[in-house]
Amino acid sequence: MSLLTINDKAGRYPASWYAATAEPLAPFPELRGEVRADIAVVGGGFTGLSAALHAAQKGYDVVLVDAQRVGFGASGRNGGQVGTGQRLDQPTLEARYGDETARALWGLGLAAVTLVKDLITRHGIEAYWRDGIAHAGHTKAEGDAIRRETEHLISAYDHPALELLDQGQMRAVIGSNALYGGAIDRMAGHIHPLRFAFGLAAAARDAGVRIFEQSQAHHVAPGQVRAGRGRIQADSVIIAGNGYLAGLERATEARFMPINNYIIATEPLGPRAADILRQDIAVADSRFVVNYWRLSHDGRLLFGGGESYGRRFPADIAAVVRKPLRTIYPQLADVRVDYAWGGTLAITRSRLPIVHRPAPGLWAAGGYSGHGVALATLAGQVLAEAVDGDLARFDTMRLMRPGPLPALGPLRTPVLALAMMWYALRDRLGV
Repeated sequence: MSLLTINDKAGRYPASWYAATAEPLAPFPELRGEVRADIAVVGGGFTGLSAALHAAQKGYDVVLVDAQRVGFGASGRNGGQVGTGQRLDQPTLEARYGDETARALWGLGLAAVTLVKDLITRHGIEAYWRDGIAHAGHTKAEGDAIRRETEHLISAYDHPALELLDQGQMRAVIGSNALYGGAIDRMAGHIHPLRFAFGLAAAARDAGVRIFEQSQAHHVAPGQVRAGRGRIQADSVIIAGNGYLAGLERATEARFMPINNYIIATEPLGPRAADILRQDIAVADSRFVVNYWRLSHDGRLLFGGGESYGRRFPADIAAVVRKPLRTIYPQLADVRVDYAWGGTLAITRSRLPIVHRPAPGLWAAGGYSGHGVALATLAGQVLAEAVDGDLARFDTMRLMRPGPLPALGPLRTPVLALAMMWYALRDRLGV
């Protein structure tokens, strides 16, 4: 069974808090017969919607197909954190690529956050943007590492939006004794991601993009996409399937591994919410399997934690996420969970995204490794620029292109899963 349907029902959004608090767009038709376009986009998440919107605004005739519904995949299920920078810290990027390229990548990360804000404002998207993400360490060593990185960003990159917190300040802000010091980035923020996806889709539709849903692509090649019960002839094809490519374009798929991540939404916390997060910020911790959380606009705690590396979600997602929740907020051990859902994303061996051209006329992006709200939206814009002949930002992002994961034939998934489980075990052991 396909990743598109093994955990979900065809054409239906998962029973998440996001889906319960967003008005879906009217369904788009299924692709039938043959259509002609300048650009064909495969995938209706942030990358594909952004690419389609920005290409249409440049005057191109664009067709977008999605196997399920727009915003159905990771774009409509994630933690909603819109972070600055890349998934790797700047000292690591400096050591790997040199100062000039590292600064260019930092600039792209800032541009990604600005783009999300601008799109929300320009298109009147009610995505509940709120400023601020805290990065918190689980140990003194991890807190000290965050402090050093923050001081480096302030001094070398002139990023004044950062605020250092010692152990006492961090615990005062987030209402937990489980974490040490860290920092808050006030330029970063958090949103309702499914509302943002719906807003992008509406903007793309209004810009003239022809959108087709429940039209799974089963063949892509330069100049052609076969999807659903139809075919698209196009001068350029943009592949934006991320964790759901499933053999569609192997040069891209070989560079990432699909994994599953889980989120719960508690009952409304009422007055207790102020003791859980005393500022309306999001938080991400220093674990390899990251825990992340924030308050919703209706006073629930949205808490993400736990991963799995097979195809199926666990039978009791809430039980999986309650384990890290109890570690950080033992006072919420008995809180009622009203929603629990999972999603499939793509991670790369370097945790940096793939933005490349697999063949002439064929463009692709993905593998955002948990940093996709901002970077996927930017990657879509950058791909639209590249198709239009402006390769400046595309060439910079292409420098991050991670190498392929080990092939290993039928053992690829279980071997990679074992490696991921080892790092997750290190988290639990505090190594």
